[in-house]
Amino acid sequence: MALLIGISAVQWLPTLPPRWLMGVMAVGALILAWRLPRIRWFAILLLGFAWAAWRGSAAMESRLPRAWEGQDFQVTGRVVGLAQTKAGATSVQFHIDQVTRDGQAVPWQGLARISWYDTPSAEPEPCSRWQLLLRLRRPRGTINPGGADGERSALARDIAAVGYVRDDPANQRLSVATWCLDRLRGSLAEGIQSRVNDPHDAALLRAFTVGDTRGLEQQDWDVARANGISHLIAISGFHVGVAAVFGAWLCSALYWLWPSLALRYPHVQTQALFALATASAYGALAGLGMPTLRTVAMIAAFALARCSRRASGPMHALALALIAILLVNPTAVLEAGFWLSFIGVAFLILCMDAKGRGVRAFLRELTLGQLVMTIALLPLTLWFFGEASLVGALSNLVAVPFVSFVIVPCALLGMLLLMLCPPLATPVLWLAGWLTHAQWWLLEQTATWPGAHWYLPAVKPWALVFATLGAIWLFAPRGVPLRALGALLFLPLLWPTRHPPDSGAFQAWVLDVGQGLSVVVRTREHALVYDTGARYPSEYDLGSAVVIPSLYALGIDRLDVLMVSHADNDHAGGAPAVAAAFPGALRYSGEPERMHIPMNPCVAGQQWEWDGVRFRVLNPVASASNASANDHSCVLLVEGHAGRLLLTGDIAMDTEPHVAAALGPGPKPVLQVPHHGSNGSSSADFIAASKPELAIVSAGWRNRFGHPRPEVMQRYAAAGVPVFNTAVDGAVQIDFPAAGPAEVTARWRLLQRRYWRE
Repeated sequence: MALLIGISAVQWLPTLPPRWLMGVMAVGALILAWRLPRIRWFAILLLGFAWAAWRGSAAMESRLPRAWEGQDFQVTGRVVGLAQTKAGATSVQFHIDQVTRDGQAVPWQGLARISWYDTPSAEPEPCSRWQLLLRLRRPRGTINPGGADGERSALARDIAAVGYVRDDPANQRLSVATWCLDRLRGSLAEGIQSRVNDPHDAALLRAFTVGDTRGLEQQDWDVARANGISHLIAISGFHVGVAAVFGAWLCSALYWLWPSLALRYPHVQTQALFALATASAYGALAGLGMPTLRTVAMIAAFALARCSRRASGPMHALALALIAILLVNPTAVLEAGFWLSFIGVAFLILCMDAKGRGVRAFLRELTLGQLVMTIALLPLTLWFFGEASLVGALSNLVAVPFVSFVIVPCALLGMLLLMLCPPLATPVLWLAGWLTHAQWWLLEQTATWPGAHWYLPAVKPWALVFATLGAIWLFAPRGVPLRALGALLFLPLLWPTRHPPDSGAFQAWVLDVGQGLSVVVRTREHALVYDTGARYPSEYDLGSAVVIPSLYALGIDRLDVLMVSHADNDHAGGAPAVAAAFPGALRYSGEPERMHIPMNPCVAGQQWEWDGVRFRVLNPVASASNASANDHSCVLLVEGHAGRLLLTGDIAMDTEPHVAAALGPGPKPVLQVPHHGSNGSSSADFIAASKPELAIVSAGWRNRFGHPRPEVMQRYAAAGVPVFNTAVDGAVQIDFPAAGPAEVTARWRLLQRRYWRE
């Protein structure tokens, strides 16, 4: 626990301490441990802090140098893991071994995530070596309320750069390894795919067996989250435990066939080694995710205790597994799987009292185990994902035993036959596919039940701590007084305080959606979304990845209006996902005929009022039918008692005079800079006529258009208008109180500073 606390404390730092201070802390900790054994726990905490800080510093220094971003490099390296192909883009993890820049070798190497946007000259097989021309940049993600942190994930996975393959005649595959574990994984996945008729059943079976999730769609992950069974798809530790039991049974069968083996090799110790070997082999085939690593490490601790003839309980094994993972990879604490895996198993060990034997005792433990896991992990699930499943306990009660004791053993037998006698594998894998189909059909039904998707506002750290303590108290052993009162500590988590704007006031969030636009406006009782970001050919949808999680994190569970300025992808790509999540919202667009979902036309003159806040549409005008798509943008003016917000979409200079004239008298508005700050918008006359109090640019970091253009920023600077940029600041929150000027109250990239963020 001391080691875990020390390593975790580093992850809250905005900047890392210098290397010399880490060295002083490490030496001081060793002296404390030697001279003052009573506070050895504090020495271990300091050692954990110094170790995590040193590893974090080394990982940040190993990233692509900033001066090299956006440049082309000739590199050689090897493909790591399995390639993923979607909609014409092939993505792989690529370990760069050598970099050539301007004909000169440069001293840099590291793991990069790269994409081919054209068909590769040859298949990027696992462990194959390539020579490629790459354009690289440092890892950088969007930062929003309730959104994922891509830079944290990059650090946890040792990704030092991201980029794409440039067209070059010299791009070529140099060699392919004769043997490679990932190639074996890919071969087994292909064998399953070719022997199971239904592609969807085959994709699920590949995920259950070798951790290959490439064939799963977004809908599959939605079903998994609704049922709380994502851990099964990602290869749960229980699957590895089943493989270990299979190894132990295999050892016992050998001793039954040849009893004389016991004269040379002790049965108990050999059985432990067999269990470890099969668990390790299956864990490697499954891709060594966090639950897999934890289980293999626990089995290794048990095997070590057996071989050294020492007693070992499950909590000792869990602690040794925790220490091993923290020492090898301290950045593992940045991943949700680390906490869900270890805390979930710890709760099971502490709270379950395995008394009795037989089917009745087994069913009792299985039922209570799912209840414990669902309630105990609820705080962490809401903390990391912003949602939980109220039907998860029931779904897991059926899915865990069926998948782990029926589907996985059947599939493992099929995989073994694939390697030994492929023709015999076909009927076994067909049966496993049919069982998977039946299980998934049932999960699809329960995913539609009320409570399958349960969202709460962003969890506060203190509410997380209280709820976790409540779970410990609630599931404490018998004899602990007033255990039921532990449920009261969940109240701050389940009923968080909300602070809606006053009547006549409103709030706005310009979300960080890269090179695109999405704005959330909330009054006291209503909410509006203006634009939804892009949806890319890779199926990455900013509507579902950013807009929807941000709404729930902000405590908005009902949407009244979805307004899409125009139909360009960077504004409208995420609209179908948002509309599906909030089907009751009214929909408006400046180009309804180009939208992929039914929309009402947005026309100048439309207006309504919510909670003392007035909404007016200023553009497009009915007479501008021949205008460009950008000039069809729906321009919305939001007017509170003391502040105004002008949302302009992508209008150009030709439309700006009309918008400025329609603005009318009132307080200085907060302006969403038209067209991401392109030079074809934001004329000096428009800035002078609208007189914005401040302006917000929504643009992508290092985007290929150069938005916002320097000359545009100079025009705003000359007018004395402060400008905020989502590419630099992350999501930007602006409060419009009922009395007083508008104010930027939060910039998400600066609100929660962490050392791994650019």
